[in-house]
Amino acid sequence: MKEHEIAICGLAAVRARFQRDSGSIVRLFFDRPTSRQVGLMCKALAAARKVYRCVEPAELAKIADSVHHGGIVAIVEVAPPRTATAAEAARWARRGENLVVLDRVGNAHNLGAVARTAAYLGVPRIVISCEPGAAQPGAAAYRVAEGALDVIDLWTVPAIAPFLRDLARTGFDVVGAATRGGSASEPGPTPWALVLGNEEQGMAPEVAAACTHLVTIGGSGRVESLNVSAAAAILLHELGRRDARRSPKVS
Repeated sequence: MKEHEIAICGLAAVRARFQRDSGSIVRLFFDRPTSRQVGLMCKALAAARKVYRCVEPAELAKIADSVHHGGIVAIVEVAPPRTATAAEAARWARRGENLVVLDRVGNAHNLGAVARTAAYLGVPRIVISCEPGAAQPGAAAYRVAEGALDVIDLWTVPAIAPFLRDLARTGFDVVGAATRGGSASEPGPTPWALVLGNEEQGMAPEVAAACTHLVTIGGSGRVESLNVSAAAAILLHELGRRDARRSPKVS
């Protein structure tokens, strides 16, 4: 594959990419059972004079570099995430649009899982760091996201803490997820930005300091913490419930 190409695996993820940007698919490979479900995609690729082919499972695994290909692999051209600025933050605040911010989350599977949860719960975007060690949107993230990375918008920033201060200045409630020491009380007004830290160290001290406040998920104490994607699911659901309670009821 070329430098700006990745393999997207699984029918849901490939369909999401086709619906969002069919022109970015440069080659398509699938097994015989899946061939019955990709007629529209093959027709579009044929019209664009691009490669599509039904192949044996062993060849598909080689193309995907994984046995977890779900019967289909699309080789797609991907552009790097756009850089979020203070001006973007202000526009999101005016529109009342919530977001997730990931501070040095390093596992691509966690990035994909958080994206899937965000998309399911209607959060329109995720902001990630471009610092070394932070997971970027590659094949593993797309596979786990099951199409979510083509439903939400993914942005990047050079450093998380200054961006959080920009969010707070524009009116966001910046909610940091802390393993301990955070409040269990109701968060502040919308829009909100949920900040999730690195899998092992949590949020960096300067990132935690830039949050409006911190929240902690209460547990039994038998284990120290939750996986970051599990914590994201719980907190995004709770923040969504809070938004629903504040929405005016129509009789």
